[in-house]
Amino acid sequence: MKLFIRNIVHPSRRGREIDDAVLTVTEEDAARLEWPLSKGWFRSIWWLSFLVLAVLAGRVFVLNTVQGEKYQGMSERNSLRMLTIPAPRGIIYDRTGQALVQNIPTLDLAVVPSDLPREEGDRVRERELLRSIIDIDQEVASSVFGAKGNTASPVLLKSRLTQEEMLIFLSRQADFPGVVLMRSAEREYRDGTIFSHLIGYEGKIRQQELDDYPEYGLSDMIGKEGIEKSYESFLRGKNGADRVEVDALGKIKKELGSVQPVPGNDIILHIDAELQKKIFDSLSMLLETKNLKRAAAVAMNPETGGVLALVSLPSYDNNLFSGGIDQKHYEELLTDDARPLFNRAVSGEYPPGSTIKPVVAAAALAEGVVNEHTEIESRGGISIGKFFFGDWKAHGFTDIRRAIAVSSDVYFYSVGGGYGSVPGLGMRRMKAYEEFFGYGKKTGIDIPGEADGFLPDPDWKQRRFGERWYIGDDYHAAIGQGFVTATPLQILNSIATIGNGGILREPRLVSHIRDASGKLSPVESPVVRRDFVDANILRIVREGMRETVTEGTAQPLRDLPVAVAGKTGTAQFGTGKDTHGWFVSFAPYEKPEIALIVLVEGQGEEGYNAVPVTKEVYQWYFGDRGTSN
Repeated sequence: MKLFIRNIVHPSRRGREIDDAVLTVTEEDAARLEWPLSKGWFRSIWWLSFLVLAVLAGRVFVLNTVQGEKYQGMSERNSLRMLTIPAPRGIIYDRTGQALVQNIPTLDLAVVPSDLPREEGDRVRERELLRSIIDIDQEVASSVFGAKGNTASPVLLKSRLTQEEMLIFLSRQADFPGVVLMRSAEREYRDGTIFSHLIGYEGKIRQQELDDYPEYGLSDMIGKEGIEKSYESFLRGKNGADRVEVDALGKIKKELGSVQPVPGNDIILHIDAELQKKIFDSLSMLLETKNLKRAAAVAMNPETGGVLALVSLPSYDNNLFSGGIDQKHYEELLTDDARPLFNRAVSGEYPPGSTIKPVVAAAALAEGVVNEHTEIESRGGISIGKFFFGDWKAHGFTDIRRAIAVSSDVYFYSVGGGYGSVPGLGMRRMKAYEEFFGYGKKTGIDIPGEADGFLPDPDWKQRRFGERWYIGDDYHAAIGQGFVTATPLQILNSIATIGNGGILREPRLVSHIRDASGKLSPVESPVVRRDFVDANILRIVREGMRETVTEGTAQPLRDLPVAVAGKTGTAQFGTGKDTHGWFVSFAPYEKPEIALIVLVEGQGEEGYNAVPVTKEVYQWYFGDRGTSN
């Protein structure tokens, strides 16, 4: 129906007929107009309109009042950012206060996923443009720009921008929405190659590590190895933040305030940096001279359990890992057959050879198998049926002190497995005492990666090989061969226990932790056990170790300015033609200040290469050190 109104009735003519209003309608429409609309129909329309308006009003109320804060926050997050101010990582010092690491300020390039373009094509173009002006790893860039995210937390794209890269980026920042510069710091390790196996390094956190550290972000750095890893919670500190307003490109428009970071705690080590360097240099020179590749050494204070030095060769430069190592260098380290990343001092498991004899001697005396005067003759070996167990030399008759000093295998075959009138300990009792002295279990040192070593027994051999235990197995175990393995640190800790009178401790690298206020908190070296062997027995063993230097296999140490007690060792491996060379010792003899173990891998038949290194170190430590400064 069409309704046309030609003229509108003037108000003064109300009540009069509308004679000048012409309505043009069809007959059908006219008929409809004659039917009056019901009051119910009007009421329905009114209520429907009311309900629609009520719903709309209610929605407005909810959005503005109930959920107003939520949506206001969402809106603010589109323009407000909390920019992290990284907390300075704690510094690591040696016992004398020498800083072994420092923080170098850097600028990093990061991406805020929520600020990236929505369209994939736009993100790809931005990524490629950025790569054209700054050298960015393609795989990392593809991952970061791959998908539009909702988080405003920055994701690290490239660390350590050069000044030139920074200036280029700033000149074209408008071309890169969502890409920002971040203040950061990089660890610089002093003499990295010398200290790498004990300090470790920090690196960018990996995705799988975030499960263990949910409070970290993808751009955070974290300790990966050594002290950096084991004391991560102390070194990290607490980040601060700048609250800023940004534009649509993520560019800062206004600073709204900040929370300052709390620096991480400093770590003070037992490590003597100069001693560490001396051992490192002495061992390195030996390897170069002998055309060898692998060695390790550990020094500790027998009284406190504090580790004074820890060296593993070959080493690596932990500065390569700070900020991210490139794939080429990483592959070189991984494929090197000398395994420079492997910490031999705490992770290497070796047959201890004759370095285990002082412990077996203590067990034999404690169990009454022999006494300090019992003599056993060595004619160069013993025969059991068709099997011959040789000695490295015919020593004649020796008591237990002399047997330690000259390293008589026959003596220890006899006390270990029995021979003639000597009943022998047997493996179960040998194992029990070796465990007392710390064999077969981690020492508990405060860096990751420590190995357990291994002590066999008859039950294990039956399970492993389906064979019974023979007396020959006792003989081999008694001289540190066969199935027995230990780490250099384990052997050193056992000898330190003999040197200090019978106190087995958990070794510690860290001496104190210092917080931001300067408060020092000591890190204890817990006592594992004490007084498990009679003091007189330990005295006899120590006397035998002193004779090792005065009359036995380590006589080159006799002219040192301090009395030394020790035990040499050679341990066959592989086909038996090659040997590892050991020397473990403590000094001064009467009141030890230092215990030292030196391992030289694969020395062949050249004898005790570890002894001259020990002599050089002790000569410097107790003599030349004071005159060399």
